[in-house]
Amino acid sequence: MKVRDSGMPKEAMWAAFFDPPRILAQLRLDDPAADVVEFGCGYGTFTIAAAARTRGIVYALDLESGMLDMTRRSAQQAGLGNVRPLRRDFVAEGTGLPDDSVGYAMLFNILHAENPLGLLREAHRVLQPGGKLGVIHWNYDASTPRGPDLSIRPRPEQCQAWTREAGFALAVPFVSLPPYHYGLVGEKPATHKP
Repeated sequence: MKVRDSGMPKEAMWAAFFDPPRILAQLRLDDPAADVVEFGCGYGTFTIAAAARTRGIVYALDLESGMLDMTRRSAQQAGLGNVRPLRRDFVAEGTGLPDDSVGYAMLFNILHAENPLGLLREAHRVLQPGGKLGVIHWNYDASTPRGPDLSIRPRPEQCQAWTREAGFALAVPFVSLPPYHYGLVGEKPATHKP
């Protein structure tokens, strides 16, 4: 199921919005052995940066084969053998990953989906106790050059509330990611009840 209002701009325009290594450092992807899952890899902008930060496997999930092919090529060109592009309808079917199996989950520019809490709960399920969740979204500002319609674009407070409701502690409640984004870091409690 394609996420509503989720069209991608041209790759060069998209890349100009982000400094992925800096953003991943701010969002505490700091375990050099963590397996990572990305919900909606797009061009692989963050997949490649994550794979360069860890020796673990980076599961790059997307519904569109073309995006997965681009991510695969980018990983090969960067000499990264730890990227696993997987065609997966994670909105309807989940990630397909086992419980407590990854150390970091990336939900970037996707919480405008029809069921954001479901995506966050799936991230919670697959994260190991103590694992981290990185969230990025577009600023709630009509002047951004892209992003979902304001009627479905979540404000930071909404993302924080959903993250807590899904069972995460807010390790970093807000990070400004200029020019057009913000982020947060959630952490799955080290001990949890299913």
